[in-house]
Amino acid sequence: MDKKISGLSSSAALEAKKNHGSNQLTKHEVESFWDKYKGNFDDPIIKILLIALTINVVFVFIGKAHWYESVGIAVAVLLATLVGTWSEHKNEATFQQLQEDASKIKCKVFRDGNISEIDIDEIVVGDFVLLQSGDKIPADGIIYSGDIKVDQATLNGESAEAKKLPPPQNSPYYKDGKLIESFDPNFDKETDFLDQNKLFRGTVVCSGEAVMMVKRVGDASQYGKLALEMQAEDRESPLKLKLSHLADSISLFGYIGGALIAVAFIFKKIVLENDFSMSKIMDYVVIWQNPANDIVNAVILAVIIIVVAVPEGLPMMIAMVLSLNMRKMLNDNILVRKLVGIETSGSLNILFSDKTGTITKGQLEVITFINGENRSFNKFQDIVPNIKKLLNISIMQNTNALFSNEGGSTKIIGGNATERALVGFINLDENGKLSQNANLSIDTTSNFEKVFSIPFSSDKKYSATQIKGDYNLTLIKGAPEKIIEKCTTYYDDNAEVKELTKSDIEELDKTMNELAARAIRVIAIATSSEPLKEDTPLDKMTLLGIVGIRDEVRQEAISAIKEVQGAGIQVVMITGDRRETAIAIAKESGLIQSDKDIILTSEELQTISDDELKKILPKVRVIARALPTDKSRLVKVAQELNLVVGMTGDGVNDAPALKKSDVGFAMGSGTEVAKEAGDIVILDDNFISIEKAVLYGRTIFKSIRKFIIFQLSINVSAVLISFIGPLIGLVQPLTITQMLWVNLVMDTLAALAFGGEPALRRYMNELPKRRDEKIVSDDMWSAILMGGIFISGLSIFFLTSDWIADFFRFGPDGKHDMYLYTGFFSFFVFISILNGLNARTETMNLFEHITKNMGFVKVMSSILLIQIIMTYMGGVILRTHGLVFKEWLLIIALALLIIPLDLLRKFIMHSILKKS
Repeated sequence: MDKKISGLSSSAALEAKKNHGSNQLTKHEVESFWDKYKGNFDDPIIKILLIALTINVVFVFIGKAHWYESVGIAVAVLLATLVGTWSEHKNEATFQQLQEDASKIKCKVFRDGNISEIDIDEIVVGDFVLLQSGDKIPADGIIYSGDIKVDQATLNGESAEAKKLPPPQNSPYYKDGKLIESFDPNFDKETDFLDQNKLFRGTVVCSGEAVMMVKRVGDASQYGKLALEMQAEDRESPLKLKLSHLADSISLFGYIGGALIAVAFIFKKIVLENDFSMSKIMDYVVIWQNPANDIVNAVILAVIIIVVAVPEGLPMMIAMVLSLNMRKMLNDNILVRKLVGIETSGSLNILFSDKTGTITKGQLEVITFINGENRSFNKFQDIVPNIKKLLNISIMQNTNALFSNEGGSTKIIGGNATERALVGFINLDENGKLSQNANLSIDTTSNFEKVFSIPFSSDKKYSATQIKGDYNLTLIKGAPEKIIEKCTTYYDDNAEVKELTKSDIEELDKTMNELAARAIRVIAIATSSEPLKEDTPLDKMTLLGIVGIRDEVRQEAISAIKEVQGAGIQVVMITGDRRETAIAIAKESGLIQSDKDIILTSEELQTISDDELKKILPKVRVIARALPTDKSRLVKVAQELNLVVGMTGDGVNDAPALKKSDVGFAMGSGTEVAKEAGDIVILDDNFISIEKAVLYGRTIFKSIRKFIIFQLSINVSAVLISFIGPLIGLVQPLTITQMLWVNLVMDTLAALAFGGEPALRRYMNELPKRRDEKIVSDDMWSAILMGGIFISGLSIFFLTSDWIADFFRFGPDGKHDMYLYTGFFSFFVFISILNGLNARTETMNLFEHITKNMGFVKVMSSILLIQIIMTYMGGVILRTHGLVFKEWLLIIALALLIIPLDLLRKFIMHSILKKS
């Protein structure tokens, strides 16, 4: 990129945006609230309720039913669907908005004579955008300078990399001998992805560096036109599938149970109540309204059973919990891209983690330069002049880092952390700060141009650039073991070439080992007189020197690694550093704790078969000098051992391993390719954020289990009451409108209450969940069955006991029923809420950390308050009547019995667990 680029001025950018639009894509039309609301009426349960409502309305007109029953059903259906839709829509919208905001891509754009980073949406036609390896191309355009290889699979499905070059002067992109820099109406007359000059939004730079000129933005780009067809399908997560299967199984039980109970009810009304007398049965059937009325009542009874038995809230629980925790996770620098990632992170068995920026701070700093004579210089200014000049050229002309002078302050952008550290080293002032005129440190007294470049890659482990002019050299920098072995000479202090002897190399090795033992990584810098070719390795290099780069271990990473290891997760550090440096960092960070821990280099790893690797994998702690292919192999071998595997990555070459792993953790500072491949983006690149992601994953799993205990306990008790009640003469212990209120409490409102449960550190003391572990554990079944049976038993006692009935006043008909049934409705809701306290913690302290989930307190308190109000205002629609203090006292006292019962159960279960 030797062309001087000023880019658009701020005013020209505004004009281009006005004329040709912004680069923002039109958001795909998501399901609106009202569409979602209407869609909920397709639910089989709602359809059955609507059929029952229609029949009920018919019976109202012929005088066989009360109007308020129809009104009650209608209001209950509308309310239940309305609240459920509102909650689902609100949480989905929040999740998507937060995800979009946190996923904004930054692009390096030339504006007002400087290069700066701006949001992808701010790019306009005519902009010049710098593209480097791993970048996602932000708009359609052409190559202005440089050359790159691009993966266009997202648009044309071709996996082969496409070479992209600047257009020749005889191409249609030129007019009157000049490149068309403004809007070009002919640009997209023909869409040819194989055009070597064209670039397309959404494709990925695999290698090289170039500047593109933007020709089409936003919806006018090919990506924008194809966006609807290109939407990726979300994977169904294992946990969501488990919840759906559980819900389906319970629903089947509910449908069968409802049908059988309806048949039993009709049999009771027609046969049992007519004493098996055929004449009585015939007399009963002749008046058609009698059996018809009973059939409707039987259908309503079946609907009640189905409504309470079908846990339609289960599958949506994951999205609910995640959306409620999304802001918390973003505050902890965790961006969830795919639901499957955060769920699965709680079950990790092994985590392969990068070193730089994750375990270490990623704030690389050059602390020494060692020349070919093994002399050390701590500052660039201290280096002898002739070597300093060569080092300046070697670094500044063989890098993809560059300067941005945006807003009057200078900063280094582009490139990786190592590139930025090297460029920073030769541009620091006497106080160790980046010079405001940093780019003037580039040698301006020499006349040369770049001929050809090979960017750094993990497999080559070096980068190289050929220059010509006053200097006709190839500049090389990279791993010492790749470069020094090819060096036959070195530069002395006068920049004269001298022979590099075996003893010289041994002395340099000794120095590098000493640096490595201090956790300092080393980069070798050399030159060659040979021309640079793509696939031809360089020989006979001249060593300029060795740079020592320090990257301190994060103190918080040390405690986070200990925490993750304590959670039963094996942590393996993968690094491109030499073995000695890797060992020093692994020891400091607490990864290596025993002589039995295994450290492998990539070379050693390649000599081991998969079967041998499986045997030693539990003891492996470090992979040094790693290649991208090593990551994919490690994931494959670990998964064959039935382990749940996590992998971190930031580069283009990390994408395959991130995709193959069960949870891919992409780094926030990494390439867009890595972020696309990952399930979770760690925005601050910090290991402690990975540890928090594991904790959130476990918390979500725990929250869902708590919700299941709460919901299924109510399901069991409500079904038993509805089943037993009619058989013992209690026609409708709970009406259909009351049941719909209970269903609303069970599903939507309870999901909100349990969704905000706090992430407790003790979850990290538990072992990871097995892949095949059932979502409902034995302990959960004990809580569900004991709670459900106790509530149903106490409910039957409540409705049949004369002692209980005497606590309630007589109604106008001289019976207790109107107040007794009101009391029972409130009792059932109260005992369910109190059982929620039992469900939210496995400990004996029911109020443990309850202030950290005020949503639970607010939701449950609101249900209690509404329940009390409904008893006074529900009237005939809800079959409720105002209660007095004595009646409330009995209801509360009986409801409270669920607490000591479950505490006793917990005590017994904990005792059994301790013994086992």
